[in-house]
Amino acid sequence: MLDLELLKTFVCVVDEGSFTRAAERVHRTQSTVSQQVRKLEDLVGHPLLLRDRSGVNVAVTEHGELLIHYARRLLALSAEATQALASDVDLEVLRIGMPEDFDARRMALILAGFTRNHPQARLETISGMSLDLRQRLDAGDIDIALIKREPDSGPAWATWPERLVWVKGTELDTSSGVLPLALFPQGCLYRQRAIRLLDVAQRPWRVAFGSHSLTGIQAAVASGLGVSVLPVSALLPEHEVCTDLPELAPTELALVSREGVLSGLQRGLVEFLRGELGVDAGGFA
Repeated sequence: MLDLELLKTFVCVVDEGSFTRAAERVHRTQSTVSQQVRKLEDLVGHPLLLRDRSGVNVAVTEHGELLIHYARRLLALSAEATQALASDVDLEVLRIGMPEDFDARRMALILAGFTRNHPQARLETISGMSLDLRQRLDAGDIDIALIKREPDSGPAWATWPERLVWVKGTELDTSSGVLPLALFPQGCLYRQRAIRLLDVAQRPWRVAFGSHSLTGIQAAVASGLGVSVLPVSALLPEHEVCTDLPELAPTELALVSREGVLSGLQRGLVEFLRGELGVDAGGFA
């Protein structure tokens, strides 16, 4: 393995064209510089420098020309790595949870605005069902989360109503018979709302399709596999709102944080999200 310190001395000698001048530059004796170059030559198995009779001036051999190119690259890479590690010391990681059905592109644009004003922040986003995000928040795995929940069901930094609708494919008849459903897994608020309302209305139903993915549910509904409950913002042109099923009350989108005192940067992100999401927060999908 090549020694970076030896490479640094070798580059210095080549740049100065002299052991004497190189020794002055690195604040070492000429004999020490010469010993380091010989040690590097022994390591690579080839002479790297040609010395004149006076021992003052030097020239580069063919192997030296080959090595100098790699030596400069290795030293530059080492300096870059050192600088990157030093800058990371001041970074604060902010871990943000958000529902799977959020518009990831819009959220990324919002977070980019935050990092422009807070370059010391490193953001990590975690997507998942709101129930899972709540558990990860309580466990300290994430710092801040946007979750979907029943209205007024706990403290939050900000809340926004989220209007829900029954959706189906344009060719699906929902007027009679057992209603096929396309639902998210157990624990999903939309699933709970759908099943509870249908049971109260004594409307027979069956789960025809299940998926963790919003795009999977959207596609299943569009293809006529089943009816689902979705936020208005998640409707596709291929969807049709069902008007013959029990009315859905709004759910709530809440900006919450883990228990304990937030750091200044975490509090700054909370305030930034409150301002950026505003009254349109429920429009995410």
